[in-house]
Amino acid sequence: MNRLIAKRGLLQIFFALQLVIGIMFIFNYIVYKNSISGIYEKVSDNNRMVIKNVIQSFDTSFSSVNNLIFNIHALPSDRILTDAGGLDMEKVISLQDSLTSIVSNLDIVEDVIISFNDRDLAITTRGTSSLDTLFDRRYISQRYNSMFWRNFMRSEHGFTVFPAEDYADLNSGYGRNLMVAVDGNKVRMSNKNLMIFIDVSKLLKGIDLNSMIPGASLIVLDSNRNVILSTEKDLDLVDILNDVYFNPSQEASLTNGNYEYNFYKSDYNGFIYINKLPYKFQNIDSVTNANQWIMYGAIVLAVLLSLLLSVYLYRPVKNIVKLLGGNTLKGNDFVKIQSGIIKVQRENESLKKQMELVEEEIRRGVFLQTLDGQSHSREQEIQMQKQYTHFFQSRHFVMAAIYLKPDTESEFVLEELTATIRKDLAECYEHAIVYHTEHLKFLALIGFDQPSERMKIVQKFEQFLEAAKKGYLQSFDVWGCVSRSYESKISNCRAASEDIKDGLLYRHVNEDNCVIDTERIRYVPELYFPLQEIEKLSNCMLSGKVEEGLRIVNEIIQENVSVQIHHHQMIHIAKSMFFIVLQQVESSKADRTELFRLESAFIDKVDQAFTYKEIVDALVEVIPVIANMRNHDPRSKLNPAFITQYIELHYMENLYLDHMAEVLDTSPKYFSNYFKKTFGVNYVEYLNKVRLSHAREYLRNTDLSIAKIGEMTGYSNSSTFTTTFKRYYGVSPSEYRKTSGK
Repeated sequence: MNRLIAKRGLLQIFFALQLVIGIMFIFNYIVYKNSISGIYEKVSDNNRMVIKNVIQSFDTSFSSVNNLIFNIHALPSDRILTDAGGLDMEKVISLQDSLTSIVSNLDIVEDVIISFNDRDLAITTRGTSSLDTLFDRRYISQRYNSMFWRNFMRSEHGFTVFPAEDYADLNSGYGRNLMVAVDGNKVRMSNKNLMIFIDVSKLLKGIDLNSMIPGASLIVLDSNRNVILSTEKDLDLVDILNDVYFNPSQEASLTNGNYEYNFYKSDYNGFIYINKLPYKFQNIDSVTNANQWIMYGAIVLAVLLSLLLSVYLYRPVKNIVKLLGGNTLKGNDFVKIQSGIIKVQRENESLKKQMELVEEEIRRGVFLQTLDGQSHSREQEIQMQKQYTHFFQSRHFVMAAIYLKPDTESEFVLEELTATIRKDLAECYEHAIVYHTEHLKFLALIGFDQPSERMKIVQKFEQFLEAAKKGYLQSFDVWGCVSRSYESKISNCRAASEDIKDGLLYRHVNEDNCVIDTERIRYVPELYFPLQEIEKLSNCMLSGKVEEGLRIVNEIIQENVSVQIHHHQMIHIAKSMFFIVLQQVESSKADRTELFRLESAFIDKVDQAFTYKEIVDALVEVIPVIANMRNHDPRSKLNPAFITQYIELHYMENLYLDHMAEVLDTSPKYFSNYFKKTFGVNYVEYLNKVRLSHAREYLRNTDLSIAKIGEMTGYSNSSTFTTTFKRYYGVSPSEYRKTSGK
């Protein structure tokens, strides 16, 4: 009888829930059968007013653009072209200044380009350049290139607005969404060709699109029905436009599928504005009433359901009271109690697993604290000592490190990877404890009894890594390191950790073994860093000889590999060459943010490199980038900084006046006059002073012969060197060497 009552209560709950589901279905069906048409007309009327305001705002913006075009055409430009066919740069600069002043008053304009049919010259608000440079670097489009714009502007056309799209800028690295307005040339107002770049975000910012119906979008077409702006991507209007005939004095609308399209035509320029909005709502009052019925019905059903559940749950509650020592009642039902006991058992199992995880994390924390070398409080030391027996169960130990570098496509779960490594090492050794420390670095304590067993420990570790590389670590670059053997004391963990760090730094760059034994590492004092080759590398960057520079870099790297230098030494060599190359970038004209990003990325790649080949790849990758960041415009070389730098780097060569003029793309006479005016001394005097300053350093600090020093400093024979030295310093080179020695 009691069991039957329990089943009847279960049926009551079941049918009550079915009743709720049925009633809610009926209410939802009522809501489904009614739509919000009652408010649709009001919303549509308000939306029409919003759209007309939007059209007025667009007309105002395009009117401002037209006024801007007339003002620019009115700027004088007849005398920019000289009689000789060149450009009067003073007139060009004056025109550019006037253009900047006019455009500054219209914030929706991103830039204005003035060009001429017979010149590859583009005058913008930011300066002047060639059309190819402008459209290949500052305004890069997937659809239009410089050839398209040049041909279009030279062809006969009316005022044209091109669709909005993204234009990339190589200098800043950012893209902008722009519309391009090109003035018409059927009736020439001046000899200028104008292109107006309109910032779409600023254009839309001045227009309140949020006032439209939610879910609505706006599309703007020019007078030829070409889409020039749309707030909705991937919109196909071909079929819709074919069904619409535009009356200049009327509006049009069209329903297609679940949307309604309202068409408006601008009285100012004939542009067509399409407002796409969802279609269609009905009977908002009925929806409101239905929602009220749903609310009232849900309340009533909730009360009824509570009563039914209370009646059913009363008897199990009494049974629980009985189990806890309450009064004896008939009709005991232990179903709920048994399910509660099962739930508690499951929770205990889960709690037990959580406690094991917490205990393991505590041990990991204790292990990591032993590596930091810091002193701890007495209470902390006592708590840590409770875990020491877990770490050491043998007389001696070594610390082994595993470094992993994942491939770009590798997928893994860190906890599962740690558990797999711990399991495999436990199978290789009697006692091995593994912890994940940082990134993909794992540290293991491997115990053994006799010091002579260390070599076997290392060999097993190598076999373990080789097998793992062919198995579950095949998508990783794997590197391991083993410390020296230590007595099993917690204080020795710090020293073993330092061995691991030294192994990472002092491993040989051409090490083939994936496991580094710190006892086999030997210091390598011989570094190959020839100053003459480094100076050549700097010269190559200065003169744009990238291939020659890369050859010098590879030769220096390979020479250091042949003498088996340490990994950290190779890092220092690579960084030194990087900063020497980086010095050749003219920072005043380069993008400093890009230089900082380039430097940070290079240092990160080098510091994280596993092999010297990764260091070489990083260096080879960055050198052409730095070379391309230099200013290759020959006219920029005719400045004091470049001239002094070039002389300082090439003073040992035959720097005749003709040679310098050729380097600087100018005539010898002009260069001589420029040098005298800029430096206050003639070129030959300056060159002799630079050469003799280096010669004095050689005389003071080396035992080279006088003839050799003269040859190294750019003098063809020793007599010329001696005569010139005595003329400037009053003593011969040999006498100067004796005096400086004393």
